[in-house]
Amino acid sequence: MKKGMGTLIFLTAMILVCSVAARLLTRGQTLSEYADANPDIAYATPKGTGEAAPLAENIKESPEAASPKQTSSTSISSPARTPEAVMTSPDRNTSAPPEDGIAPSSAPDSWQDLSPIEEETSDSVHYQDGFFYQPLTDRVIARITGISYPVKETLAPTRSLKVVNVVPDDEKLAVDYEDLRYLNVLYYDFNGEVQTGELICNKGIAQDLIEIFYELYLNEYQIEKIRLIDSYGGDDTASMLDNNTSCFNYRVVDGTNSLSKHALGCAIDINPFYNPYVVFNRNGSGETYISPSGSEKYADRTQNFPYKIDETDLCYKLFTARGFTWGGNWNSSKDYQHFQKVVN
Repeated sequence: MKKGMGTLIFLTAMILVCSVAARLLTRGQTLSEYADANPDIAYATPKGTGEAAPLAENIKESPEAASPKQTSSTSISSPARTPEAVMTSPDRNTSAPPEDGIAPSSAPDSWQDLSPIEEETSDSVHYQDGFFYQPLTDRVIARITGISYPVKETLAPTRSLKVVNVVPDDEKLAVDYEDLRYLNVLYYDFNGEVQTGELICNKGIAQDLIEIFYELYLNEYQIEKIRLIDSYGGDDTASMLDNNTSCFNYRVVDGTNSLSKHALGCAIDINPFYNPYVVFNRNGSGETYISPSGSEKYADRTQNFPYKIDETDLCYKLFTARGFTWGGNWNSSKDYQHFQKVVN
């Protein structure tokens, strides 16, 4: 018993001596303090491993400690590219919008839908991207027959669309489908944004129109709308009220029984609400007739206002340079929206 107690006292004394010696050798530092002061020794990488051996005191029950540490050799998979990601990918030829968040109108976003309203066919005349003309397809013929293009009486009941333009079976029409051409154009609207427009015209002026509208587009000339008049049920007044630019419509001149040049596809109206049709002393009544209703203030051409066509306007210059006459130069009436050309 005495021998055992002596051994225990000896071991306790040795532990105390070693503890004092360790404190003296480390200059009174704790293990953590010693590690911070001697990182090359404390954090030395053991042979055969790729990670530093951490001190037991530094291991905490934290999410970071519980997760494996990423190294530069770790492969991180990229998320799948969504359509939105593709549109904004750096490898696309796009530019960042300005600080106000509005992209320049002269450079529409590359993903903006400017595709043709009607498919371009193999027999089209492709002038520039977004600008072509071609014979009427069956689909276009179906869109216009009974509306802007007349349908014979016996065929009217067979039409699926509402028919508003019917002629007797024995009436010979002044223009056939083969005489007309469908045009696809691009233009700048009143917001300065590029839009796709469509027109139908006589084949004799198709090349003129495609060149004119391309020049207007290059100069960012603003046109509010360019739609087939069939979108308005063939109603010329409704089209003008909506300031729609249009060409072909088999109809008579307003207030007469004579066929309009629009019936031949040889006339076009540009931004009609701001460039109204004016008849002086209509039917000898002494009254001035202005159409469309509501555009009366734009009949005063001495005033300055946007979208006015006059002899200094680019639209006037382009049309007259190609042999068109302007309704603004007529005498008994003025049709400031109107350009027409005689074709063979």
